[in-house]
Amino acid sequence: MSIEEGELFVIVGLSGSGKSTLIRCLNRLNVPTFGEVVVDGENILDYNEEELRDYRRKKVAMVFQSFALLSHRNITDNVGLGLEIQGLDETEQQVRIEESIKTVGLDGWETSFPHELSGGMRQRVGLARALANQPDILLMDEPYSALDPLIRRDMQDELLGLEDYISKTIVFITHDMNEAFKLGDRIALLKDGEVVQIGDPMSFFDNPANDYVIDFIRDVDKTKVLTAAQVMRKVKYKVKEDISLVDLKSYMSENELEFVYVVDDQNKLQGFYLAEEVDQASSLKGLVRPIEKSFFRRNFVQEIISMVDESDIDIPIVDVNGRLRGLINGSDILKIMK
Repeated sequence: MSIEEGELFVIVGLSGSGKSTLIRCLNRLNVPTFGEVVVDGENILDYNEEELRDYRRKKVAMVFQSFALLSHRNITDNVGLGLEIQGLDETEQQVRIEESIKTVGLDGWETSFPHELSGGMRQRVGLARALANQPDILLMDEPYSALDPLIRRDMQDELLGLEDYISKTIVFITHDMNEAFKLGDRIALLKDGEVVQIGDPMSFFDNPANDYVIDFIRDVDKTKVLTAAQVMRKVKYKVKEDISLVDLKSYMSENELEFVYVVDDQNKLQGFYLAEEVDQASSLKGLVRPIEKSFFRRNFVQEIISMVDESDIDIPIVDVNGRLRGLINGSDILKIMK
């Protein structure tokens, strides 16, 4: 398998399928008996002790299922453990520790000890400790499996939110297909130590590799795990905000449009025009209707369904900068439910 830079890659499978064994090969906690583990063109199986130590300190970090926090150290000291081992300058250590703690939302808990925190908060400490090392690759070995369902869902959402702020390649291990589909840009399904299928979430539904895959995904609720980015259609019709009334009428008439979206020069969504109003207008002043609700590409289909039911137009999907990226309507959602 190959994992791309900046990808959130999920490895999923039942207990005993080889998930943890595989991820531990990526930092050589397990030494593969054959094959290669190539990172940035270098086979880490060829590293000597010093090279391996440097790789583990700077290139890769791991978040464990069991939190692995030191009970006698407070949150600040737990987060800074790796930096301390590296011998980093104390001022730089403090800057990184504060940034990491803030990133995971634990401001104000710096002097607390692990036993004073909930399970979800302790897992955040483990994540902050990994982030403080500023690794290129983040390995997460079933980090949420010990958490209560509600906390687990919140942690999943927070990890997805972090993708906008941290530029990391993340390899995430889970036995839960719902979690895998929710988080993964791509997913590798393991069975008895073998890769059964690799692909984006939709490929598992559209082209399951065999009966095992079909059975494995049988109970997955697509609306809870498929995102707007995986379901949306490309925007075929849109106009710039400086279009003239004559050109707008002609454009909507020629393409038989009941409505059309309006964007600025940076493709940022400004609103939409309705054909029935454009036809009767003598001026475009005040004619642009505001968008009641738009969704981001990482929003799940379940979050969009109620809006689709209430809206007479397609639901616009935007990126974090407000640029129009796609559209979703009821037909698109029905299509994935088949």
